[in-house]
Amino acid sequence: MMSRRRFGALALALVPLVAACGSSSKSATDSKLVAPVRTTTTSSTVPLPLGRPERIVSLSATATETLFAIGAGDQVVAVDSFSNYPPEAPVTDLSAYEPNIEAIAKYQPDLVMTDGTNPDLDAQLNKLGIAVFAAKAPKNLDQVYQQIEQIGAATGNIATAGAVSLKLQDEINALLKTYTRPTEGKLVYYYELDNTFFSASSKTFIGAVFNELGLLNIADEVDTKQTAGYPQLTPEFILEKNPDVIFLADTKCCQQTAETVKARPGWESIRAVKEGRIVELDDDIANRWGPRVVEILRAVITGITGLTSDPDKVFEQQ
Repeated sequence: MMSRRRFGALALALVPLVAACGSSSKSATDSKLVAPVRTTTTSSTVPLPLGRPERIVSLSATATETLFAIGAGDQVVAVDSFSNYPPEAPVTDLSAYEPNIEAIAKYQPDLVMTDGTNPDLDAQLNKLGIAVFAAKAPKNLDQVYQQIEQIGAATGNIATAGAVSLKLQDEINALLKTYTRPTEGKLVYYYELDNTFFSASSKTFIGAVFNELGLLNIADEVDTKQTAGYPQLTPEFILEKNPDVIFLADTKCCQQTAETVKARPGWESIRAVKEGRIVELDDDIANRWGPRVVEILRAVITGITGLTSDPDKVFEQQ
C-alpha cells in the first residue's frame, strides 16, 4: 500500500530547481530539468523561466495531461499530434518521434516538455536557448506523484500540482484497500501492446503497477537488456504459458477485442480465453502515467476480480 506523502517539503525542495542557474537535477523519478546550454565552450547554462513560463510546448501526451490537470493549460501554446487528451489541448502536427526543431521553435516556447527518450531533441532545443523538462517514465506509483509535483514546480503551479498529486494518491490508496492480493505467483497474465505480440515486462511502469497487485508477468521470462522492458512474444510462447488473464492495450491502435483474441488459432485453449478473462483497456490511458493512472488501475482490478472479490477464488480450479 502506498503511503500518503507530504507535498509541502517536496515543493520547497523543488523551488530552487526552477530558479537555479548553472545546475541540473536528476530526481528519483528520472525526470529532469534540462537547462539550455549557450553555444560556447563553457558549461554555463541559462535558467528555466522563473515562476510561470507563458509559452509551453508539450511533446509528451502524459505531460500534456498533467499540465492541464494542474492548471497550466492556459500556458500551453501547442502539443504534439498524440496529445489527444484533454479535448481542449491545442493539438498540432508536431511529432515527438520525428521532431522538427524549426517547427517547434516557431511557437516561441519558453519551455518544452518531452518524455526524455530523445536526448538529441533535448540538446537541439538547448542550443536554441529553449528550456526543456524531460519527464521520463516513472518506475512506480510514488514516482508518478513526484513527477506531477515537479511539473507543478517547473510551471509555477506548485499548490495545484500538490493538490492533484495528493488527490491521486488518496484515490489509488482507497482503490487498493478494496483489493485482495492473490496468493504469491498464482495469478499469471499476458499484457498485449499490439497484435504482433509486443508486451511490457515488470521493468516498465505498467508492469510495476501490476506488481503492486501481485500479478505474475509472462513477459519477464524473455525480457533482456536488448528488449528493455518490451519483448516481442510469440503465439507459441503465450500458449505454453497459458495465462490466467489477458490485458489488451491495443484496442484502439490495432482494433483488438476479446472476440478477435478468441478467434486466434489455438487460443481457445488458453485459460484466460476459456474463462472469459480478457480485459480490454484504453490504449491511451494504459500507455501514460499521468493523473488518469487511477483509471487504468481501476480497470485492471475490475477485470481480475469481476467474478468475485477474491482473486484466489477466481482461479481456485487451477
